[in-house]
Amino acid sequence: MHLQWYPGHMTKALRQMREDIRIVDMIIELVDARVPISSRNPDLDELGRDKARLILLNKADLADEVVSRYFIDTFSRKGHFVLEVNAKTRHGLGAIAKIVEQTCAEKRERDERRGINKRPIKAMVVGIPNVGKSTFINSYAGRAAAKTGNKPGITKGRQWIRLGKDLELLDTPGLLWPKFTDQAVGQKLAMIGTINENILDVGELSLMIIKFLGKFYPDSLANRYSIEPQRPIDGELESPSVILAKICESRHCYLKGGELHLTRAAAMIADDFRNGRLGRFSLDRPGE
Repeated sequence: MHLQWYPGHMTKALRQMREDIRIVDMIIELVDARVPISSRNPDLDELGRDKARLILLNKADLADEVVSRYFIDTFSRKGHFVLEVNAKTRHGLGAIAKIVEQTCAEKRERDERRGINKRPIKAMVVGIPNVGKSTFINSYAGRAAAKTGNKPGITKGRQWIRLGKDLELLDTPGLLWPKFTDQAVGQKLAMIGTINENILDVGELSLMIIKFLGKFYPDSLANRYSIEPQRPIDGELESPSVILAKICESRHCYLKGGELHLTRAAAMIADDFRNGRLGRFSLDRPGE
């Protein structure tokens, strides 16, 4: 499946971000903890090269804990502040204020030397579509300050949210980049729900998920759908299409006349995978 999704509003959003980056003090970047590398927009490193960066591994409850620790260490070694969070449950959000203050300490001192009264820190919240930026802002603010939804592309414009006297957050649209040079990145983003569903083939998507799980988490499908675990045949795992058919039968997904309803089973697998019902997984792997 060849994937690319870059709707027109993203071009406008990127232009606006280039202007806004000059007036913010720091960047709060949300990534999906299951794909902490693949869900980072490469354009942001150039745009925000002179800004302090706090990276939030959101949806941490869905990711493989061991793999997440590896990437936390990786980001920390590059000089970024890093936290694991779950924006929906507010897990990890309590540590943000201290890091924001620490990150902008030099700015505070510089303002004081110039006789400028304490101004609120301006932080730009960035991330790819459906990574949870608006949910994070609402949870952190304690109110419905940003529009949310369980699909990519809800936020299409910028908005400032004032949090007390000390912090202002700039909510920005989810932003991808014009071309995936590595299609594996696009496939991972499709698997977690970043790519617009209207351009995806759910059958192919489910086969990618089955192949990935068979390689790294071989018992997950068996435990969820009461099928036999995938077994190597001549050194190779069973075909994902065979596993899909078995899941179809196990969950009684049939069309009229008794034919397997593969599309229904495929959609179920994709939904279960994205929402953690198959377990905790990390698609980005150490050493890739």
